[in-house]
Amino acid sequence: MAIPKARGQALAWVLGGSLAIIAVAAMTQISAGSYGMTYRQAWAALTDPGIWRQPAALLRLLLGESFARAHKLPEAQPLATATLIVWNVRIPRVLVGLLVGTNLAFSGSILQAITRNELASPYLLGVSSGAGLAVLILMVFFPAWMGFVPLAAIAGGGLAFLTVYAIAWKRGASSVRLVLAGVIVGAIAGSLHTAIFFYARDVNTFQNALAWTAGSLTGADWRQVRLVAPWTLLSAILAFAGARSLDLLLLGDGPARALGMSVDRARFLLSAVAIMAAGSSVAVAGLIGFVGLIVPHVVRSLVGSSHRLLLMGCLFAGPALLVSADTFARLILNPTQLPVGIVTGLLGGVFFLFLMRKRLEFGRP
Repeated sequence: MAIPKARGQALAWVLGGSLAIIAVAAMTQISAGSYGMTYRQAWAALTDPGIWRQPAALLRLLLGESFARAHKLPEAQPLATATLIVWNVRIPRVLVGLLVGTNLAFSGSILQAITRNELASPYLLGVSSGAGLAVLILMVFFPAWMGFVPLAAIAGGGLAFLTVYAIAWKRGASSVRLVLAGVIVGAIAGSLHTAIFFYARDVNTFQNALAWTAGSLTGADWRQVRLVAPWTLLSAILAFAGARSLDLLLLGDGPARALGMSVDRARFLLSAVAIMAAGSSVAVAGLIGFVGLIVPHVVRSLVGSSHRLLLMGCLFAGPALLVSADTFARLILNPTQLPVGIVTGLLGGVFFLFLMRKRLEFGRP
């Protein structure tokens, strides 16, 4: 189906603007820190021929030392200090922000379509809290199982989502009931988060768990990139494959069935994609709220409700929001670094109030 010219132009503006924001935020992240650099020095480290001409060096970064040892890759030649800092510390943080921003934006878009609720997001529907609870349990009680963090987070998010639906269901699940049920599940999970802190075995575990629940990209490395990247790729492929189904679900169950769609199966499969995207993000970055609420709304207001265009916009706007928010969180109190979840929480709170004011019927029986 051809894309209307106006929508195509709006999408181009979204993509262009998002790429510009990502470029500025990423270069600011790469150049800033205790080892300060100018933009020119940061670019020189980023494009250093010493690393680009050594495939073994790139593979060691991307795939890890265990892969390098298993495949007997040659040792890389020594690199400049600035290059080592940029490639080992700063680029992984930017990449994790890009991947997590994509996941959260996709998850919010899908949840808003399958629930036909413009206030739905993985954070407000309790999916993030359920995933976070599962990760905290592993972190504090079963640290030897931390390799299973993504699977645990996805399972926890799925269980939380089923619980929200069960609480909200009363001959159907209205928008208000879903949000209220999500608040209930999120509050219970939040209380359990706090309770688990008291069982932390040492100060290190306690501090890591506390920072993680605030949502942070501090300390992100290539391991986190490798952990979340496959889930992001899979979620994106499945989301785009289900774009037409998402459009049909917006019409309502009756019209969707009349057009030949198996509504229950589509809703179940697409819910699984949303939970997978949100859970894998929580596994590496903690509880970052409201990205899945803000991004789909902003993109939809510009490109319309067609999910082929909406998901494409979210693919760029989600990373733009999270990477720029992380840059702000990192530099606002330099050298102290705020968790990015605090910044997105403040933005999301203001945006949520705006939506409540805009939807005059919100909360009415």
